[in-house]
Amino acid sequence: MLHFVHHPAYDAETVSDDHRFPMRKYSLLARQLMLDGLVSPGGYEVPEPASHETLSNVHDAAYVEAVMRCEVDRQRSRRIGFEMTPAIALRTSTSVGGTLLAAELALRYGAAINTAGGSHHADGEGGAGFCVFNDVAVAAQDLLDRGLAARLLIIDCDVHQGDGTAKIFAGDARAFTFSLHCEENWPTRKASSDFDLGLPEGTDDTGYLEALDRALDRLQADTVPDLVFYNAGVDPHRDDRLGKLALSDDGLMERERRIARWARKRDLPIVGVIGGGYDRDVPALARRHALLAHAFSEVIG
Repeated sequence: MLHFVHHPAYDAETVSDDHRFPMRKYSLLARQLMLDGLVSPGGYEVPEPASHETLSNVHDAAYVEAVMRCEVDRQRSRRIGFEMTPAIALRTSTSVGGTLLAAELALRYGAAINTAGGSHHADGEGGAGFCVFNDVAVAAQDLLDRGLAARLLIIDCDVHQGDGTAKIFAGDARAFTFSLHCEENWPTRKASSDFDLGLPEGTDDTGYLEALDRALDRLQADTVPDLVFYNAGVDPHRDDRLGKLALSDDGLMERERRIARWARKRDLPIVGVIGGGYDRDVPALARRHALLAHAFSEVIG
């Protein structure tokens, strides 16, 4: 049932491990999943980059063109967090294509994971916070436009609020946005998701999982989606450079299990994207991201 999507271009080699957003984690994660026996050699589905047209269904067409031409202005580059290069432009369009492919696979087979994605700070006007294009929003809009889904649920458990996604789908009843995040963390000015749950700084495993259970109960009562997008950011971890929460590896693993069980119990297709995670020890970070795949494999198969 569970399918995996990966592309070598996810790893933009122009961004070093010293950067706060270490892109080498994507290739290390793909290798880790093979070492762990979750993916066989040649077992990854390989996406195509998202087209200009597909990206422009969510993002300003002039901004999309500027990214593809590596002509993003200095102010927007600062807001994103790095300069645009051909490698990053390819990486981000391919990451969007990966989430779209994973969504199609989840609709067909029940569950899929993209080994990148979760760029939830990008909104219709452009990128921000290490997010160039909003892959989940683009994939969700594409499914809605093509009639492959009529109602979608976006569960965002990155430590930072999914503000870009909330802005993109504000007023659109077809996509229900839920964000579980650290209230004291960036962005300072929050957007309005359909359901926001901001946790206090330092929240540990117990407090976090109790909050998640309450949220899932509410989502079960309020939503009946055709597909669930799940942003499984690992930046709530206590060792994360940008997190401010205090989850352990066990806490993150239990979070993934509970969301997988919730979706399976309701017979909901689910697509996972890995979201944020910031650590100078990039191999350790990749292992942290691999918890999503372990939990989905354990619960969904």
